[in-house]
Amino acid sequence: MLLSLSNTVQNAIIGNDNSVLGGMVGAFTLLAVNYLVVRFLFKHRRLDELFEGTPTILIENGRILNSSLSKELMTESELMTVAHRQGFAGLHQIDRCVLEPGGTFFITPKKPPQAELNHHELMESLTQIRKRLDLLHEEIGKR
Repeated sequence: MLLSLSNTVQNAIIGNDNSVLGGMVGAFTLLAVNYLVVRFLFKHRRLDELFEGTPTILIENGRILNSSLSKELMTESELMTVAHRQGFAGLHQIDRCVLEPGGTFFITPKKPPQAELNHHELMESLTQIRKRLDLLHEEIGKR
């Protein structure tokens, strides 16, 4: 829409019709048509889905859905690039990846198992205890 609008205004400025009125009429016409199309599609969801498409799940429960990748004409390396852009080191960190109709990716990371979370918390506690013991040894050594 923006490209069409800029092209219309540009043609009005540098083309045969170099009047401001011609540019405004062209811009107004494009904006009005866009408004009407958006309103129409908003009221007719099925038609909107036909034009826009529906979300495609590419990764579900940590498993890559190759059929969905082929449907979207994507390779695993392209999916890996998307994951890297989103801050993931690899596809193994992703629980769910959905390609939205607008072309954006919605990615949900895998949650570590509870045992891993407990282990991490325990290791943090041990590190803090070790630091306190070191400070205690230093105080005893100074006396």
